[in-house]
Amino acid sequence: MPAEDTKYREFEPQTPAIAFEDKLFGMAAAVKRLMDLTIGLALCVIALPIVALIAAAIKLDSPGPVFFRQARIGLHFEPFIMVKFRSLHHNMPDPHTHYEMQEDDPRITRVGALLRNSSLDELPQLCNVIAGSMSLVGPRPLVEWESRETLRRHAARFEVKPGITGLSQITVRNSVDLDARSDVDVEYVRRWSPLLDLEVLLRTPAYVFSRKAIYPDA
Repeated sequence: MPAEDTKYREFEPQTPAIAFEDKLFGMAAAVKRLMDLTIGLALCVIALPIVALIAAAIKLDSPGPVFFRQARIGLHFEPFIMVKFRSLHHNMPDPHTHYEMQEDDPRITRVGALLRNSSLDELPQLCNVIAGSMSLVGPRPLVEWESRETLRRHAARFEVKPGITGLSQITVRNSVDLDARSDVDVEYVRRWSPLLDLEVLLRTPAYVFSRKAIYPDA
């Protein structure tokens, strides 16, 4: 068995993965990618002044790079490099060890707290969308240990590209554990349509501004 197949099938899911590609093929796949490119490029242009201001604020607030890059697991359990604005002090321990980030976490910078509360730290992921490793809408990308934990019951979430926002992000977000969030991600896969993606995109700003469940137990 090829190495790439072994990596994806190391765990035998308790429930079979949904053949999302059987549903999203041909014109449907083209529509989703076209939505990502057209809306993503438009947002990139609109966001340029905001990106410049945030970059300056990060550099003035604390030493270190403007961007944070980390390997995440994407479509078909393949890793990719996700980009975010840096919200932690430079050279802090990996923020995705086996515990959740807390609101009063001392690793978070002053500007970083504002970025996290507004979800603006995710803005650079528009580059991931344009490059094709992410979609505007889909399950949030997980690090490897999280992906392995959820793969047994929720293999279907890896049959789609991860998203900047998603159904779980505008419903439960961090108010429930990873297993429950993954249940919602699988529901997104089952229900996918261009209209659902548009609904999620339109509902995202209001949910972000509400600041609901930004941190666990929030």
